[in-house]
This record gives sequence, structure tokens and C-alpha cells, in this order.
Amino acid sequence: MELQQVLHMRGGDDHASCAKNSSFQKLISLKVSSELKRRIQKFCRANLPAAAGCISITDLGCASGSNTLLAVQDIIENIDRERHASNIYLELPRIQVFLNDLVSNDFNSIFQSLPSQGHAFIAAMPGSFHGRLFPHNSMHLIHSCYSLHWLSQVWQSCDLILFFQVNECLIISNVKQGSDAPPVE
Repeated sequence: MELQQVLHMRGGDDHASCAKNSSFQKLISLKVSSELKRRIQKFCRANLPAAAGCISITDLGCASGSNTLLAVQDIIENIDRERHASNIYLELPRIQVFLNDLVSNDFNSIFQSLPSQGHAFIAAMPGSFHGRLFPHNSMHLIHSCYSLHWLSQVWQSCDLILFFQVNECLIISNVKQGSDAPPVE
């Protein structure tokens, strides 16, 4: 049996599902939200005028609980807040969000929970992030919560990568590594 079939979140809405057992993850997300805000501000100040057309975001290991969209929503709100705070009066950039998890993730429940109107185009990108998920240089922001321990190397190129781990916050920003990126320790 493949490791991916054993180590995954439980979908659905029963008592043992990720949807019913994610209060601890929500607490951690709230604790790191100020750091997330600070890093999004830095990203926007450096990139917003150039990336005003479309900003691409992915959430690796998004699972399917009540917290799935919290980080993405926080990122979008911080981008909008920074756009308003700057003297660059741009309209809200189009934001495309890719939610990534293993193929067995309950993406249907995520899409059923989406608000009818929003500022982002949201799509699922099922599959392991150990393989190529996106074209080279296509992501502006990569967020991952509780997935850092599965990574074996850093991405080759991305403007901002946010990883949050329990009781620590490891943030790798402005990553421009070559194909020989060292393993993440």
C-alpha cells in the first residue's frame, strides 16, 4: 500500500473527519496570522504594481476541514488591505487560488462551502506536491500548514513561500534556488 493511501486526512463530515477535528489547527493559524500579515505586506510592497493583473496562490496540503479556506481568505484580505493602504490605486488584482492535497482529499466539501461570490478564482489541484504541480515561475505565493515535514527540497522559484509548523514558524521568502536545492532540515 502506498504511503499516500495511509497518511491522509479523513474526508466527509462525520465525527472522525478533518472537518470535525481541526480546532487545534485553527488556533495555530490564528497565532501566526500577524506574521502572515507582515510577510504579505512585504510581498505586496515589492510586487503589487507588477503583479496587479493576476496573483497566483496555492495552499499545499489544504485538507478539507473548516480551516481550509482561512489562510487563503487571510492572504486575499491582506492583499486587498495593502492595496488600499498604498498610494497605488489599483483595482483588486485577479487572484487565482489552487487548493492542493492528495487525490483522496474531499474537495467536494470544500467547494460546497465556498461563498457564492468572491474575489478569487478557486480550483483544486489534486496530487502529491513531491511531483510537479505547476509550471515553472507560475506561483506568487505558496502556503502550507502542517505539511513542512513532508518536504524533501525547496521549490526552485517563488516570490514568497509560507510554511507554518506546530509551535514554530518557518518562513522562506524570495526563494530563487536552482535545481540542486538542498534538502529541508
